[in-house]
Amino acid sequence: MARLAPADYTAIDDRLAAVDAALAARYPGEPAGRQPVHTVYVPADRITVDLVPAWGAAALTALDEHPPAPFPAELDHRVRAKLASGPIEDLRIDVEDGYGVRDDATEDADLRAAAHALTAARAAGTASPWVGVRIKSLEAATRRRALRSLDLFLDACGGPPDGFVITLPKVSHPAQVVAMVDICVRLEQAYGLADRALTFEIQIETPAAVLAADGTATVARLIGESAGRCTGLHFGTYDYGTGCGVAADYLSMDHPSSDHAKAIMQVAAAGTGVRLSDGSTNILPVGDTAAVQAAWHRHTHLVRRSLERGFYQGWDLHPGHLPTRFAATYAFYRDGRAATTARLGTYLARRAGGILDEPATARALARFLLRGLDCGALDPAEAGFARRELVALAHPASGLGADPRTVSGEERADVR
Repeated sequence: MARLAPADYTAIDDRLAAVDAALAARYPGEPAGRQPVHTVYVPADRITVDLVPAWGAAALTALDEHPPAPFPAELDHRVRAKLASGPIEDLRIDVEDGYGVRDDATEDADLRAAAHALTAARAAGTASPWVGVRIKSLEAATRRRALRSLDLFLDACGGPPDGFVITLPKVSHPAQVVAMVDICVRLEQAYGLADRALTFEIQIETPAAVLAADGTATVARLIGESAGRCTGLHFGTYDYGTGCGVAADYLSMDHPSSDHAKAIMQVAAAGTGVRLSDGSTNILPVGDTAAVQAAWHRHTHLVRRSLERGFYQGWDLHPGHLPTRFAATYAFYRDGRAATTARLGTYLARRAGGILDEPATARALARFLLRGLDCGALDPAEAGFARRELVALAHPASGLGADPRTVSGEERADVR
């Protein structure tokens, strides 16, 4: 016979109500919708109307000029089709390190020209689904230039384009994130935008952004101070490694110092709805065939390594990186498809199997298949389950519906 009275249950509910609310606000869970597999950084003065198809064409040319293709023959059609139809998923117009230091008039003109090129590409149907601007940092020396660049770009675009995000680099203190929130609010008011129309991603590229002087995890505070506007944490391989004192020849996404930082990022972002992106490699697939093949081999290894560690997005800096970005991504999901569908089927049927799965594992299995569908690695018939069934498993009790940007291939056409 139970001994607790109704008042006892109510007392505990009341005691934990504030905690329940705080946890729900801080940890809303993984966001629904497609995450781009990469972000391509291009200096503002190199943005053209035909940038996206031109990168795809350059990637295809590289495959033809430097055989053999750096992926299994079974992926050839899938990779080539992607390079022809949508080679850049997330474009970042760069006025920071990749752009360099220019006089104010030049940066003003380049940003306006980039905005006009983007608008024309959207009208022509050749733009990337996601786009943004990497402004300069909010450190004292570049703060005003950063704000002016963002303002001018929004003005030239007539407001934020669809899928727009701001990239805030070289963050080293939570106060800079608080200031970024204030900037977003002021710009929304100035342009007559809806509340929270502007969001940003934070680049983790200084040691101080990972660990504070008192040993606490700064990155967790950065998320907390973003007022829900931070959508992603992007790792900056070279700035971070240099800040940690790593020699130039050893700066890499797979250096132990990089892995340490990304592990802290991963834990800090878990459950918050903030997505993660790994960094880039500066080893470009250029030169003779031997050099291109070596760069492709290295990039394939790094992309696969990131995926295996739960980083489903990364940076690409050159058209030659696109074949291996998509090939490595497709191979990751195709390699795991059969085992994943079998495990999920066993879980749903409650049959005994060699692995004891539980609801959390089922969510991971469903999310794996959804990511494979979303990026084009898997066709709908290969997933083994209907999309809505996978969504229900991946995001239980969410009531989520279809979003055109979460669908790829034939399914996307149906949604549109």
